[in-house]
Amino acid sequence: MIYMDYAATSPMSATALKAYCEVAERYYGNSASLHDLGGQANYFVEQARGVVANALKVKSDGIIFTGSGTEGNLLAILSLALASKKGKHIISSQAEHTSVHAALNTLEKMGFVVTKLPLQQNGCIQVEQIREVIRDDTALITIQHVNSEIGAIQPVDEIATIAKEADIFFHVDCVQSFCKVTFEQQVDAITVSAHKIAGPKGCGAVFINPKIRVAPLTPGVTHEHGLRGGTLDTPAIVAFATAIEDFHYKLQNYEALRSYLQENLPKTCRMIECGKQLPNICGILMENVEGQYVLLRLNEAGICISTGSACDIHSESGTKAILSMGYTMGEARQFFRISFGQKTTFKEIDQILVALTNI
Repeated sequence: MIYMDYAATSPMSATALKAYCEVAERYYGNSASLHDLGGQANYFVEQARGVVANALKVKSDGIIFTGSGTEGNLLAILSLALASKKGKHIISSQAEHTSVHAALNTLEKMGFVVTKLPLQQNGCIQVEQIREVIRDDTALITIQHVNSEIGAIQPVDEIATIAKEADIFFHVDCVQSFCKVTFEQQVDAITVSAHKIAGPKGCGAVFINPKIRVAPLTPGVTHEHGLRGGTLDTPAIVAFATAIEDFHYKLQNYEALRSYLQENLPKTCRMIECGKQLPNICGILMENVEGQYVLLRLNEAGICISTGSACDIHSESGTKAILSMGYTMGEARQFFRISFGQKTTFKEIDQILVALTNI
């Protein structure tokens, strides 16, 4: 089987898997317990917290471990929105991850008003549009760093500057960009996930600036500064930290793979190009063929791809990013995604090209 769906998830690295098994076997104590086994587990959790903080260039006391990127987005967005004293207006984009839209839908039911900006034809938000829609009661801006469908890199540094000037909280969903591409500005909250960088599934983290006084979404829980309940998954957290230290994003290699795929695609296919993008995520349209059919045919050939975010597989509305960029519903239905990982080879690209030619 040829795996080309790394934007959805990645297999655990050998080092992360080894760390997971060793901690699960030897340091199985509850990290909140006061006995020695608990203390050992807590030591490893805090070491891992430092690794995540260092990778994000933030203070470790702002790192909260979660069960996923989805949970991290929900926790960060709801917490910041409710902590703001400015009002009940939020700015986001039409192309955010499903979990972000879920958080925003929840806030709308609580009386918040959400402005969702479209993407330009280059896949990026027009920064000036953010300035134009800011109101006196704007409490939060939440924008993804890298789009999981087309790989577009959003101008986070510019948006962060605008947010600071207007004294507005800014959350960035970095699940797809973590350890691959960075930004320089400090922001109020960041979401990351382990399984996108060869760590375990069911483990992630969110940074919330410790200077911000956020109230627990579920009052009474005691773990993670009272912001997230439940016994910490110490083996997964240590494996997450191990994956961070072991992960290397080979930019030039991915650019070469992307170029080779694009140059040799059948004439019926066209790759979506963005102003700035992560090269390992390739959004493609096949003329007069639905992306779902392409997925099924490639699956028959032993090749794993997707038609967009795995969290949207049951949606019949096409991909959010494509529609936000101005593509028609018909074009959106033609969309499929090929995403490379550390083990992707040119030989595998050749096999994909043959399979696409035969559709």
